[in-house]
Amino acid sequence: MAQKITTGCKALCEAAEREIETLSAEEAIARAGDDDVAIIDLRDIRELKREGWIPGSFHCPRGMLEFWIDPQSAYHREIFADDKCFMFYCAGGMRSALAAQSAQNMGLKPVCHIAGGFSAWREAGGPVEMPKPK
Repeated sequence: MAQKITTGCKALCEAAEREIETLSAEEAIARAGDDDVAIIDLRDIRELKREGWIPGSFHCPRGMLEFWIDPQSAYHREIFADDKCFMFYCAGGMRSALAAQSAQNMGLKPVCHIAGGFSAWREAGGPVEMPKPK
């Protein structure tokens, strides 16, 4: 017998967005060059290879985020010890809402995410870096 899901992913994302700062793509583009902003790309490596990424962003697969943030973890990444605003993005804004909420709950502050994700970034004319051809 299948388990009954009582809270769907859309409801989880809506709840997360009530707790975190959400930037429009235009706001994110305006802040992207700031020295005090670290842009974190949560997408799968296949998405990066296929669609490109925001120039200067740091790739952190969504499944590793909490481990990379935690300074006690063997997987900790120093970027998450920086005194910066962490701007998360994914393809459409759902993974990044949940990630920003999780990061904030772990004590990482300030955090925000891009509404509509990388798709909205591109549609708003944000720069995109593509992988180098082999």
